[in-house]
Amino acid sequence: MSYQTALTINRVIKDIDAKKYLLPSIQREFVWNTDQIEKLFDSLMMDYPINSFLFWKVSKENTKEFKFYEFLREYHQRENRHNPKADLNGSDDIMAILDGQQRMTSLYIGLKGTYAYKLSYKRWDNPLAYPKRRLYLNLLQPAEEREDFKYDFLFLTEDEVREDHAYRDEDGKRHYFWFPVGEILNFTKSNEVNKYLIKNKLHSLEDEEQALFANDALFNLFEAIHMKETISYYLEESQELDKVLHIFIRVNSGGTPLSYSDLLLSFATAQWEKLDAREEINGAVDELNKIGRGFHITKDLLLKASLVLCDFSDIRFKADNFNQTNMLVIERKWDSITSSMRLAMELVASFGFSRENITSNNALIPIAYYISVIGNPANFASSGKYKEDRKKIKKWFASSILLRVFSFASDSVLKQIREIVRGRHEGFPLDAICDKFRGTNRDITFTHDSINNLLWTKYGEGDALIVMSFLYPWASLKNNFHIDHIHPKSKFTRKKLEKCGVPEDQVDFYMDNYNYIGNLQLLEEVQNEEKSARYFDEWMEEQFPDPGQRKDYMQKHLIPDVDFSIRNFKEFFTEREKLLCNALKKELMQTKE
Repeated sequence: MSYQTALTINRVIKDIDAKKYLLPSIQREFVWNTDQIEKLFDSLMMDYPINSFLFWKVSKENTKEFKFYEFLREYHQRENRHNPKADLNGSDDIMAILDGQQRMTSLYIGLKGTYAYKLSYKRWDNPLAYPKRRLYLNLLQPAEEREDFKYDFLFLTEDEVREDHAYRDEDGKRHYFWFPVGEILNFTKSNEVNKYLIKNKLHSLEDEEQALFANDALFNLFEAIHMKETISYYLEESQELDKVLHIFIRVNSGGTPLSYSDLLLSFATAQWEKLDAREEINGAVDELNKIGRGFHITKDLLLKASLVLCDFSDIRFKADNFNQTNMLVIERKWDSITSSMRLAMELVASFGFSRENITSNNALIPIAYYISVIGNPANFASSGKYKEDRKKIKKWFASSILLRVFSFASDSVLKQIREIVRGRHEGFPLDAICDKFRGTNRDITFTHDSINNLLWTKYGEGDALIVMSFLYPWASLKNNFHIDHIHPKSKFTRKKLEKCGVPEDQVDFYMDNYNYIGNLQLLEEVQNEEKSARYFDEWMEEQFPDPGQRKDYMQKHLIPDVDFSIRNFKEFFTEREKLLCNALKKELMQTKE
């Protein structure tokens, strides 16, 4: 192994564009967030060391023996997290990155690409939730509000730059003081920095300190990218994959830690014989996460499911369990494993579950194991043959989520449930599982107290739809049902309540309780939109003029026969909680069929 130091960032970026630098398939994927990228560029500007890199020189003769990937350029949190596979036809020797991928990819994205992450207030499956952002540098002032930052680097959308990050000169012309960092690559000489400052009138600002800062910041960026030989690296020239794999695992123990799945995926990549482990596992995770309203399973979960479904006695995440023998078993059974997981997740999605209300994805694995045991029937989620199975699985799954059965030591639970399921073909063994864990902290049998506690479930909490699934056993939640406030939440302000004649001594009760399950119902999307924020008594009069229809609605939605005006909310809420409590006891306190 040799040591060199002679590369500028500009030189390395050009070589990445030319596909001279690639990532070996044993590398994990890009995991840095925008804050980490911004801090890296700030370190460069302050001339801080960014640590050395480890490169692996692969000879032209051996490039076809290994799998390589290109650097990620346009990162998208939902649609584009995986590196494109490299085409090595006609390649010369290549340089693969064994250590420093996160830093190198961050430099590449910051200078040449974009970063799209989800806006917190939008749904995961909304395409508009992921606006593209480029890296910009504030040329007017340092990062005053960011701890440990000197220079203000930020990933911004074009709209943010256009609307919020410009100033007008004395002639009223707009000038942008957020400099697009990638533009520095187009500056080949230092005098082009001056040209930019003059063109954007940043050299003649009224505030002299700002003018000096703009000059200092842009020249520093030019020098950091074009002049300073920042990229120092060790070079490994061995062509033995086993040696390279162990070097990779050793050196990647620092930085952003490798997850178990990252390490184990490295072993799988080296040991699978026919399938490309990286592409298969990443592709399966992406596909499974798009089922229904979206899930959030990881490589770790899928590899854990592989250990369980392959019936290995030890299902812990440790290197010994991912030896070559076990990895080849997983490869041979891969189609069956992914089929079982897909069927399990399609079933769970039909119950109304998604990434928004599943507190532990480990609960998916026993369902996948049972489906595997009975032969992965493609129609499991719809056939009348499996109606009883589906009913029992729903009760077990929802109860396990509500009672946090998998909140700790999940391996032990998975192994014990697997032992119960194994060899049983007469149906999903709900009763046997209940009996096994009765009286322990994995008990899924409900008591009067735990049923009453469910009434404290609030609108917006993940458990709300789960509780609703028991209150609405007739509803197929794979359809688009909305959780609706029976008495509209917009009416629950002190001013509006007092205007409606609600007694002053009851207002606090109204304000404290309108968001709980006692004031919630499930409505199909169209019906919910029609109801909107109308007073409940008025909506009922218009929606159900026929007494028979009204009675049917009240029975289906567990509505008490009381005055529906908002002035009577306290009685309505109290009486409905009694109906809900009785319904939940009927559904949840009888595990024996």
